Formats: sequence, C-alpha cells, structure tokens
Amino acid sequence: MYARVSRHGRRSRLTRTGVGLSALLLALSTACAWSGEDEGDDQSSPESGESGESGDSGAFPVDVPTKFGEVTVAEEPQRVLALGWGDAETALALGVQPVGASDWLAFGGDGVGPWAEGLYDESPEIIGTLEPEYDRISELNPDLILDTKSSGDEERYEQLSRIAPTVGVPDADAGEYKISWQEQTRLVATALGREERGEELIADLEGQFSEQAEAHPEFAGKEITVGSLYSGGWGAYVRGGGRVEFVEALGFENNAEIQEQATDAFSVSISHERLELLDADVMLMTVIGVDASMIEDDPLYRSLPAVEDGRATVMEREVGEPFAANTPLSIPHALEQLVPVLEELTADG
Repeated sequence: MYARVSRHGRRSRLTRTGVGLSALLLALSTACAWSGEDEGDDQSSPESGESGESGDSGAFPVDVPTKFGEVTVAEEPQRVLALGWGDAETALALGVQPVGASDWLAFGGDGVGPWAEGLYDESPEIIGTLEPEYDRISELNPDLILDTKSSGDEERYEQLSRIAPTVGVPDADAGEYKISWQEQTRLVATALGREERGEELIADLEGQFSEQAEAHPEFAGKEITVGSLYSGGWGAYVRGGGRVEFVEALGFENNAEIQEQATDAFSVSISHERLELLDADVMLMTVIGVDASMIEDDPLYRSLPAVEDGRATVMEREVGEPFAANTPLSIPHALEQLVPVLEELTADG
C-alpha cells in the first residue's frame, strides 16, 4: 500500500482504486475519446429520505427541459426507475427510493456506494447500464425514468420514453455523461417535485467545497492532472465529467495542456510516448479494470517529476469510488477521503 517514489528519500503514500466492471464498460463506451478518434458532523451525508416521505404534490404537473424537448411529469411519481450514472443516489438524497436502478460502479447489493447503504426499505431491481433491458424495465411499470447522466443516445431515449416519461440528458450541447452534479440534482429534483430540497442539497455541498478551499490555501492555483489507465491505454479527464470540477472547486486548476485537447467527451487519450503531458504540480491517477502496478511500475510514469517528487498518487478504492460517483451522497465522503491525500501531495519538504 505504500511505496517510495521520491528522489529526495521522502516516502509518499500511494493510494489505489479498483473500479468495477461496469466502470470499465463505461470507459470502453467512451474509448473514442481516449483513442484519438474524437470530517465532522457537517461532513455528514444529506438526508436519506424515507419510503413514506412525500414530495410537494402541489408542484405537479412539472415540465422538465431536456435534449429531446420538455418532459411533462403529470403527477408525483410513485415508481421511479433510475438508470443514469448517479441518478439513483441523487433520488435517494432527495428522499425517493427507486424501484429499479443501474449499478454503474458494480457495487453489488442495492447498486449504491457504502455511503448510501441502508437507504432502501426494499432493494431495487438492478438494470443493465450501457444496454438497458427494456423488457425488465417495462415489467417494473415505472411512472418516471431518470436517465440524466447517460449517453444521450436518441434511440435509447425513444425506447425508454415509450415505457414512461423519461428525463434524459439536459440539452443538445451536453456530451456523453457530461452533466454536473448540480445540474443532475436540479433535473432530478424538478422531476420529483422537490426543487426546494434540491437547492438545499446543492447549497450545503457547495458550502462544504468552499470551506475546504478556504481551509487549504495551498491548493489555490496549483495545476492538477486527473488521469487514468485502462485496458485501452492512458487518458486524462477534462471539464465536464465531474472529476475536474471537483478538484477545481477546491482551488486547483486543470492541467492546461490536457484541457486544450478537450472535445465533446469528458476525457482525452494520452499516448504512452507522451506521458510527460500528465506531469503537473499534483497528479491523481486511477486504474479502470487493470492493476495499479501497471501505472506504478511503468518506467516512463516513474520518470515524471511529479512522481519522483512524491506529488503523484494512484487512488485507493475508498478514495476513487466516491470521487467517481460524484453524487450528493458520495461527495461528502469523497471530500473526507481525498482532501488528506491532497494535503500530503501539496506539502512542502
């Protein structure tokens, strides 16, 4: 779990993440972007919501603007299906328990991270991610489908909307899986008739980010790379997918050379021969479907100044999972786990 990575003899904590098979499938689904083709009590989770808890029935009907036009939700939904990345945890944070959900990070069980365990009174039916099982979805008889952080594929949307009103990606300019946690929360809250609660969640979490940024002025202005290695090669994240926005909310600035390569996707490919592009004041790396040693033992990676100086880390699962989930329920835990790592990586000496 620990390794020497400093030319100055300093020991730096290396953290690792083991991301599930579904995350690998997601990486493969967006591989075009990576292949060149395109602690305290105030850190507690938002309210969990109870099965008998009701939204504001007077809010309905509501119209939710999406890429494929306005979606009208005529009455307060009773059987919600959450398919998009993070949609289930967002609904849970708003007090609604989906009857079916997708498990993007392959958590197992109820398909949510450990920070959200126990929030279901009855376990949801787990539905596939990249290719939803439409027959199973129909059998669940949903009256609302949430697919806000997804591919935005029109055929997928049309098939889902034949089953029930479907709140998909927000607008035509949104790329695959490119929606902020704030926008996702607002979309889901509007569809559920819980807009006020959604704004309260957003304000609370943005306040937590601000508190951490103010408490860590050493983060301000430092350039950071949030990178990855998966079976298809090396990559780095750009704005739009949530990871970069997370660290920028703490005061960091995304690696400028990486950001300049941004397309409609939330990541860019980095050839092994150009690994020097990953170098920055701080490097956060994650593995998807491969072993962390494939990063840590790579000679070119080990030669990067940030790695030699102990300013680079491969995130452990308990750090990487809430960071990747990027939901109102996971964010407090991501802050709790990641901030100490960032403190170490930015420490002088």
